[in-house]
Amino acid sequence: MGHAPEIIDVRPHDKSSSTSGSSDAASDIQSQIIRGLMAATNEKTLPTMILYDEHGLRLYDNITTKAPEYYLFGAEEQILQDHAGQIVDVMHQHTGGVVSGEVVLELGAGALRKTSHILHALTNLVPVAPPVVPITYYALDLEDRELKRTLIELRESAVGSMLVGKVEAQGMLGTYDAGLKFVEEGGLQQSSLANDALPLSLGSYKLDSTRLDSSTGSSFPDSSDTEITSPSTPGNSQTPLHLLFLGSSLGNFKRGEDAKFLRALPLEPGKDTLLLGLDHDNDRKDIELAYNDPRGHTRDFILNGLKAAGRALGDESMFAEQNWEYVNTYNESKRCHEAYYRCTHTHDINPPMASKPIQFLEGELVNMEISHKYSESDTYTLFTEANLRPIQRWTDNAGRYSLWLLERPPFTFPLLDSPSVEPGHTAKFGIPSIKDWSNMWTVWDLVTRRMIPPAMLFQKPIDLRHICLFYLGHIPTFLDIHLSRLFDEPHTEPQEFKRGIDPNVDDPTQCNHPHSVVPTKDDDWPSLHSILAFQIRVRERLMKVYSDIAEGKISLTRKVARVLFMTFEHEGFHIETLLYMLVQRAGTGTIPPPDFSPPHWESLAAQWQAAPKPDVATVEIGHSAVTLGINDIEAEDADPAKRCDFADHTFGWDNESPSRQAEVKAFRIEWRPVTNGDFYEFYRGAGQGRVEFPASWEDRNGETCVRTLYGPVPIKIAWDWPILTCYENLSTYASVKGGRIPTEPELRLFLDKFSSGYEGGANVGFRNWHPVPATTGGSKHGGKGHNGGVWEWTSTVFDRYDGFVPSTLYPGYSADFFDESHQVVIGGSYATIPRISERRSVRNWYQRNYPYCWSSARIAYDV
Repeated sequence: MGHAPEIIDVRPHDKSSSTSGSSDAASDIQSQIIRGLMAATNEKTLPTMILYDEHGLRLYDNITTKAPEYYLFGAEEQILQDHAGQIVDVMHQHTGGVVSGEVVLELGAGALRKTSHILHALTNLVPVAPPVVPITYYALDLEDRELKRTLIELRESAVGSMLVGKVEAQGMLGTYDAGLKFVEEGGLQQSSLANDALPLSLGSYKLDSTRLDSSTGSSFPDSSDTEITSPSTPGNSQTPLHLLFLGSSLGNFKRGEDAKFLRALPLEPGKDTLLLGLDHDNDRKDIELAYNDPRGHTRDFILNGLKAAGRALGDESMFAEQNWEYVNTYNESKRCHEAYYRCTHTHDINPPMASKPIQFLEGELVNMEISHKYSESDTYTLFTEANLRPIQRWTDNAGRYSLWLLERPPFTFPLLDSPSVEPGHTAKFGIPSIKDWSNMWTVWDLVTRRMIPPAMLFQKPIDLRHICLFYLGHIPTFLDIHLSRLFDEPHTEPQEFKRGIDPNVDDPTQCNHPHSVVPTKDDDWPSLHSILAFQIRVRERLMKVYSDIAEGKISLTRKVARVLFMTFEHEGFHIETLLYMLVQRAGTGTIPPPDFSPPHWESLAAQWQAAPKPDVATVEIGHSAVTLGINDIEAEDADPAKRCDFADHTFGWDNESPSRQAEVKAFRIEWRPVTNGDFYEFYRGAGQGRVEFPASWEDRNGETCVRTLYGPVPIKIAWDWPILTCYENLSTYASVKGGRIPTEPELRLFLDKFSSGYEGGANVGFRNWHPVPATTGGSKHGGKGHNGGVWEWTSTVFDRYDGFVPSTLYPGYSADFFDESHQVVIGGSYATIPRISERRSVRNWYQRNYPYCWSSARIAYDV
């Protein structure tokens, strides 16, 4: 039979135990049981852990093999049977293959039936066994004998023979917490690390630490405890860690605790992944049957937990089975399956470690397990709150269950409904927090310092904008100017980067708005070193403003708040501008986004092509009234009655106010924007000679490709993405198709009804670094979805309207572009920060023949 499997006992690392060993774990279970049973009637609980003793694990195996109603196991197994090879390929996109010494750790491994598909697929990544086994798989579970049994069965199986020399399978004995703590403390690191391990790189700005100054009564964070650091140097040589958390086990956590658990996982950007199984919010009958099969396998499993609970309290028969029955229900509003022991006879138990006898009343429910189900909105909310980014998703054939491959990205933007860093400030679109600035600067530095090679700094990726170096100086200059004006203080540096350009597309020598005069020779520009030093000084200046506000040295007025809002969103807009410039050089200069897993284009394209399309192409919207804009009146900043009243105030740009009503006649509109495939067929057919070749495409030796920040991809890959092209192209397309581009009020009405938003999975805020197919018009959730991650053109000309007042702080922001050449666009692209994309009053604008912006359109039709 060979030697016994190696098992690491990680129980000494359990956070819940002050010392080590199995006796302490038993004591902890005892205390959890007693604590749960001392609660009031119908509020009593037993820990889920009692279900998974050695016999319980065998009974659970019966559920997975003999109860087809328990669809979760079968659905997950089908995904792994069909796609395990693809999944492990995508896992290794960062590294381009297996890195010697990498670790695969499964949380709650169980019988390893499903896992064997992953292990088999991993062996295919190692064609020839090297001298040292390159991959170590650890099965983490609670029962020593069961862990040994399953590992021996794996070794003696057909898959086990394939693992030899390629994947070493070992056990890890303990709880999730214990195993993860072991990893965090470096327990998996070898004494000598592999030379070919990938380094880690980007660190974020450490601006999270805040405190309140009680002496001033201020509710604003003090930045005096914060530390501003530049991105760290590559050099972390830890090998990749791939976590598996299958079986929808995360659903056993309470809402909120699931995100907390995932957020604490020891995942590093740029190399580590998490494969997570999640059950969908399926039909109630299916869910209840899955957890209470007619043959009683689930009932036997649940009732065995009573023996385990009694054993933990010193008497296996303490919970006599004739006193209990198993009942279950699915709470649809909470999307939660609830499993209970129901007392059939009033009785007492008297555990020796309890302070008093415990009484159970006839009919009383004792909860021992919950299993949350996840809607699309639940899922994306979970991932965002857990600081995780979905790399790719696989769904079973029935569409009831998903496996998600996730990574810890260098940054994420929080949900706008997340608790504010500033107590008392409740507006989603109010004052940016220090954490908001930290995120923004991390994004900015990732793009400017790690995606632009030095040779490109003095180049113009597009002729209609400045060289790349300009934008590195423009952002801190804009912030510095407005802080100086606000506080009547001198500028930090000479203002050479004051304002960008938007020249006439047809005649780039003409620019109708004031802009900075910039050097014409490379040698006349400030050095990169001096610009970055200036940037740091301006950021420090801003942090001192926050500190002074917290300490009461600066009064936080609405005007101060407006400047903070304006300068923050200015950075948000410009990161997108810089990126749509850089995509023009992707593959010939621009470096792909570092520390984000590169897309696995082939498998993604297959999923996109197989995804269901709307049953009908359009939706009709009846005669309606729609509210446009907000009431953010800048003149009120000076009103003594309002200057300090802004805790729940929404700030906006001058073209967003005042709020106004628009009547919209009945119309039809396409569920989804025009795609690359749609426009390609038009360009090659009815549109020949009538539309221009889009700037988002590239002709590579006769093959049409679509530009991405990872380099051009064949148009077949991006066939279902929204087309990115100018208004004139799309207006012509719509006209030939018998429709038109919708007005701003029409599009606003459609998006209000059918946009899922950031929390519902919209492709904004760098969830991806490329568009994806739109999802609006699906069969679930009333057709709600997203547009694929693009701004959308409207037929509304960007111009003055009744009530418009130019900003006092930035008079030319909108007014300089009221030239009848610009169209309103609304929404937001994959690189738009959520507080811009989610504020429904935001209006952006581009010249109607501007080819580079990330804007698409959908077709509307008169009724």
